[in-house]
Amino acid sequence: MCIVKQLNSPTGKTVLGNRRGVAILVAIGVVAVLLTAGLALNRRIRSSVTGALLARERVVLSEMAVSGVHAAMVMLINDRKENDTDTLQEDWANPEKVAEVMGLIPYDEGRVDVRITDERGKIQVNALVKFPEGQQFSASQRFLWERLLDQVFSLFEAVPDSDPNMIINSLKDWMDSGDDEAITGLSGAESDYYEGLEPPYQCKNGPFDHLGEVALVQGITPELFTGAGGAAGLSSLLTVHGVSAVGDGRFTYDGKINISTADVAVLAALLPAENSDLSEALADYRVAKADEAYTHTISNAGWYKNVPGAGGIAISPDLVTVSSDLFRIVSTATRNERTTTVNVVVQRVKEQDTGRWICKALMWQVE
Repeated sequence: MCIVKQLNSPTGKTVLGNRRGVAILVAIGVVAVLLTAGLALNRRIRSSVTGALLARERVVLSEMAVSGVHAAMVMLINDRKENDTDTLQEDWANPEKVAEVMGLIPYDEGRVDVRITDERGKIQVNALVKFPEGQQFSASQRFLWERLLDQVFSLFEAVPDSDPNMIINSLKDWMDSGDDEAITGLSGAESDYYEGLEPPYQCKNGPFDHLGEVALVQGITPELFTGAGGAAGLSSLLTVHGVSAVGDGRFTYDGKINISTADVAVLAALLPAENSDLSEALADYRVAKADEAYTHTISNAGWYKNVPGAGGIAISPDLVTVSSDLFRIVSTATRNERTTTVNVVVQRVKEQDTGRWICKALMWQVE
């Protein structure tokens, strides 16, 4: 009886109203929690879908770029079947011809751009030391390096804070097979020098396996290695590839440069110092045309003597060749405003069992 009276009182109506208000607040809270959970779930789903789409896009771009690499390999194999020389006058070196080949591959969307260059057109850094002994300079390669560094240094407006002789001696100490602190000359460097750096590291005492190791050598500044102010650095003129087996697990580097594909700076290093200004004339001679046909034959190592002003020049036969077995393929796939680049160095070899020419990948990098 007492309770009934309380409910019928004004106070009872207030209690019921409060309960209804609490119920509404609880309902609003539940809705808010569900809405927050729904939004969070939506974000996770959208994130997962976006991630899946990006992953799919990366896979598609990667496969497109790889297809470009394989198309380039086919061009190089077909070229080797036709002749045993490699020059800038051949289809693999012609961007338009390469683009025509890539145009034969049907892509639903996007495109693939491929560039093929000759690694034999660069200076073999490991050839500076005579392998397999690995103790002494190669005289012809040392002279080549002296001229190369003179050329590279001359390209910089501000002379790099380094010394060519120190660089050459330090390169030898990095590669020679001894680490007895008997540095080359007065400016070489063995492990005691590198272990005093921050961070410290050891001298390799062996051939370079990766071009980035060259940047670790005493005297090679970042500007010298990568270039600066429009001047090309050493990284664009050198290669670590080109090893040849000599039996019993030993190896060597012949150091020969393809004069028919080499960069202008490398051509200048091949020429005597007093004739280095002829390098541009040699480069132009290789690609001169008349009525869309190449004017000059550059399929023998002595073609440079036919260039006006170069008739009396003699380049050591130990330094030059006109054939190659090493190539760099850079394949870039573009799709939906995204790109993937595959950078590959291949060696063109003949299989002993089948007699077929193949391209064996020596280095594979995805960017």
